[in-house]
Amino acid sequence: MNYYFTGLLILAMTILALFVEPAYPKNEYLNDYGVRCGEMEVSTERRDTDYNYSDSNTHEDQYLRFTYRKYLGTDCKTAKENVAIKQQLELMKMCGRVNSNPSLANNSNFNLLVSKCRGVTPARDNTRPTDSQSLWDDMKDDYKKENPDVKLMNDKIIGPKKSKLKMPPKDYILPLPKPKND
Repeated sequence: MNYYFTGLLILAMTILALFVEPAYPKNEYLNDYGVRCGEMEVSTERRDTDYNYSDSNTHEDQYLRFTYRKYLGTDCKTAKENVAIKQQLELMKMCGRVNSNPSLANNSNFNLLVSKCRGVTPARDNTRPTDSQSLWDDMKDDYKKENPDVKLMNDKIIGPKKSKLKMPPKDYILPLPKPKND
């Protein structure tokens, strides 16, 4: 067994563990989605030049530089509008929870969120039946009424009601099988 390789592997893993940071989740729906319109950069530069000729002149230059980078893709106005629409859609989905929780209005940490959701009333989904049964269950009940002889999975009553087979009582003892004579 090569112990040098094992030692190097342990050393490499230890060094790697020192520089690796944990991965934290990002809030993807409230960020700017990488929208960058452009960047302006200001920099200064100083150059010292020595001329080693007969007279030994030195020369200093100082520069002030302005750099602007324009990124390719959609224009800045459209990208910012798309981000705003995504954030507004998310607020529209979540403001129902915020407005129904009065403790958030009293918590100063949520002042901005409460102010953004003030006046937003979510539209309720009125397609659910009033008996709080799902539409699937209603459709299944209608199907069972139309087709009483069909066996369905996960039904309380499997098969037709007039079945010839009956369940034995709980205390019924089954007979032992007959032994085979080989």
